[in-house]
Amino acid sequence: MKSGSITSYHTMPVKKRWSWLVIAVLGLVLLSMLVPLAFLLGLHNGFYSTGYVNEKKSSASSRKDASLDSPLVKGGPSTRVSELLRNIGPTLPKDFGRKFIKETENRTTGFTVPTQVSKPPPKTDNVGVGSSAEGTKTVQVFGESEKMCELKFGSYCLWRQQHKEKMKDLIVRQMKDQLYVARAYYPSIAKLPKLDHFSQEMKQSIQEYERMLSESTSDTDLPPQVEKQIKKMETTITKAKSAIVDCNNVDKKLRQLVDLTEDEANFHMKQSAFLYQLAVQTTPKSHHCLSMRLTVEYFKTSPIDAAVSESLLNPDLHHYVMFSNNVLASSVVINSTVMHAKASRKQVFHVLTDKQSFFSMKMWFFTNTYKDATVQVLNIEDVDFLKGQTTSHLPMRQELRVSFLSPSESRTEYMSVFSHWHYALPKIFPSLKKIVVLDDDIVVQRDLSALWNLDMNEKVIGAVRFCAVKFGAIKNYLGKENYDGNSCTWMSGLNIIDLVRWREHDVTRMYQSLVQQHLTETTTLGATMLTFQGLLMPLDEKWVLSGLGHNYGVTNEAINKAAVLHFNGNMKPWLELGIPNYKAHWRKYLNAENRFLTDCNVNP
Repeated sequence: MKSGSITSYHTMPVKKRWSWLVIAVLGLVLLSMLVPLAFLLGLHNGFYSTGYVNEKKSSASSRKDASLDSPLVKGGPSTRVSELLRNIGPTLPKDFGRKFIKETENRTTGFTVPTQVSKPPPKTDNVGVGSSAEGTKTVQVFGESEKMCELKFGSYCLWRQQHKEKMKDLIVRQMKDQLYVARAYYPSIAKLPKLDHFSQEMKQSIQEYERMLSESTSDTDLPPQVEKQIKKMETTITKAKSAIVDCNNVDKKLRQLVDLTEDEANFHMKQSAFLYQLAVQTTPKSHHCLSMRLTVEYFKTSPIDAAVSESLLNPDLHHYVMFSNNVLASSVVINSTVMHAKASRKQVFHVLTDKQSFFSMKMWFFTNTYKDATVQVLNIEDVDFLKGQTTSHLPMRQELRVSFLSPSESRTEYMSVFSHWHYALPKIFPSLKKIVVLDDDIVVQRDLSALWNLDMNEKVIGAVRFCAVKFGAIKNYLGKENYDGNSCTWMSGLNIIDLVRWREHDVTRMYQSLVQQHLTETTTLGATMLTFQGLLMPLDEKWVLSGLGHNYGVTNEAINKAAVLHFNGNMKPWLELGIPNYKAHWRKYLNAENRFLTDCNVNP
């Protein structure tokens, strides 16, 4: 029993000593975790703060007591926390943050994210533009904040510097941006009872902005007191940003505004696409007025048709054929051709139109003369050459859009090809041997008499090849016929046709056979390309310049060198949506003093 008592007597002090050691070890572990944590928090608040305070969500009671003059708004809690961490954490050099940022940028490749420093450093010799051996430029601009942008060849930053343009209606855009931000903050401000006066002031500023923007679409429409309103709104937004609000509410409102803006943008995009197609496919009001005025004038005056002139049947003259139901377009083609001709008396123009436009065409060319050239207007619907087809609904000309959508390329080309009516030419002009077919969307800038002296090498048609679209790209239109996929297509616009060879090869019968057996009646692209396989003589590319109805990148040098300008595409020069830079080459061949153009408000 003595030994047992002695054992218990010596065991008790040992257990007490071990319990104190465990507590001491746990304390050391806790301190070893707190010190690095405090160091990291101090580093974060010291070098990555951009003026915004990251705080935990405040409770409902704390938001009710918040006001613009309270310590919560002026950074009371956040300031005390920052001071506490600075006292606990180690002291770092003042330029440590700048060196850390530069080292980070040197380790990254590609685009450099601009970094803002809360306090701008003093001006030093490093300000300006520096270049390295690799050709990389770095621009540093010091103002209210330091902005660094790494400019490399091909980067968006460099492109923005080179193509910097003065923004139109800058004040209106600035006001819209301010209104967007104010709307995002207002719901959160309105929930704070202590900020009722400020919320009313903010609401009034928003309403004033909405009223001004509803009445003004450009800077010139803004009222004189707009500068005061902008400064007032800037002050309001600054106060709103300084208030402690629930960030979730602001985030939800911003997302709501973004969604509404995206929906509105999608709506306007669809609406603009619809209006674009409507403007392309319909006749402008002024052109419709012109056609109606000319038709009414024709039946009022009842002009007597002149006797059939010998020049209309003389195969030795230069005969030009055009399919059109557009009075102004056909007038521009004839006028531009005659003005550049060396001998206009040898030129004969045959305008083939439909029944609806026949009388307006007759009246226009009866009252307008084009030097010594002869103009004849014919109604194409009087010709019956396509059996079993409703000829009144056939288009005067065909223009098809070919789109290339693939990972390697994305582009759209417009191809103008012969319509069904073109294959009736040998029947319409049985006495002629050679003709030049012109589209009504072209402008002639050179004398075309050289076309009549070309050696066609026993070919049927001469045309400029269009290698942007090859046979392999339109294989869906060509069916199972034999063809070379690498062969270039060709377009109408300016074509010289040997009617003698046409009759020998019976091209019209070949075309009708392809349409009836292999292809649909609504598309003539495939039938036209297959019909003239081996019968095409390529013309020099300098004869025709295409793309002026859809391509914005045509240079003035190329336009001046071309003999014929072809406005293939949706943006025709007589439409409001035509490309402005190219319209002048078309408008100068219109007579602005014509009384019919003046009455119908046709502005050339």
